[in-house]
Amino acid sequence: MDIEQNQAELIDNFVKQASAQKGTALGSVILEATSHPSLFAFSEILAVPTVAELEGTENSVYLKVLQLFAHGTWSDYRSNCSSLPQLVPDQVLKLKQLTVLTLAETNKVLPYDELMMELDVMNVRELEDFLINECMYAGIVRGKLDQLRRCFEIQFAAGRDLRPGQLGSMIQTLSNWLGTSDNLLVSIQEKIKWADTMSELDKKHRKEVEARVEEVKKSVSVKAEVEFRGLEDIYSEPGGVMDYEEDRSRPKRRRHPRS
Repeated sequence: MDIEQNQAELIDNFVKQASAQKGTALGSVILEATSHPSLFAFSEILAVPTVAELEGTENSVYLKVLQLFAHGTWSDYRSNCSSLPQLVPDQVLKLKQLTVLTLAETNKVLPYDELMMELDVMNVRELEDFLINECMYAGIVRGKLDQLRRCFEIQFAAGRDLRPGQLGSMIQTLSNWLGTSDNLLVSIQEKIKWADTMSELDKKHRKEVEARVEEVKKSVSVKAEVEFRGLEDIYSEPGGVMDYEEDRSRPKRRRHPRS
């Protein structure tokens, strides 16, 4: 089954469960949702009215747990564990997976040292096993483990829920990108126009050169023809060139030896 379709079905199921419960009963729903091996998005569950109503009540801790899985990381949990319930192993695994997704949002090359610190992992072997078995096989990231450079090169990472205030930042980023794209498009159009102009000038210049070449050819041809006709006239005139037989018939002058 496609990951996105599976996510959508799971979210719809947990939204229905959360909508049907209130107060303490929501604790079990939230525990199941944050422990599920195939669920990585929680904003729709957070938006359920009965869940939002937990704010400021004795059961608000369940809301905090859900907010942690929607927007937080393993480091966030360790910093606030005194005010949160102890996580079960499946929740710990899930939060560490989500931590990798958060790190991948801002950096496509993750150093092993940073990952080990953020995931609370003691050695490279344990880290690589986690990335392969719990992240890449789960389909939430794709990448290359570079043991020589001691880093994880991200090729793909699933997105997380938008944090409060993040939407405005994303809109601004997209607006900036759109403005840059518009400027780039204008620049490309200007270059195309310039190229078209240069092409027309080149064609015009080529035609002028070809015309000049033709003129030179004609001039050379006419000159050659005139010279050729002049030679014909010279050879055709009486006495212009002595005939070979006439030359033979003329008496030769004798040379007298010197005394």
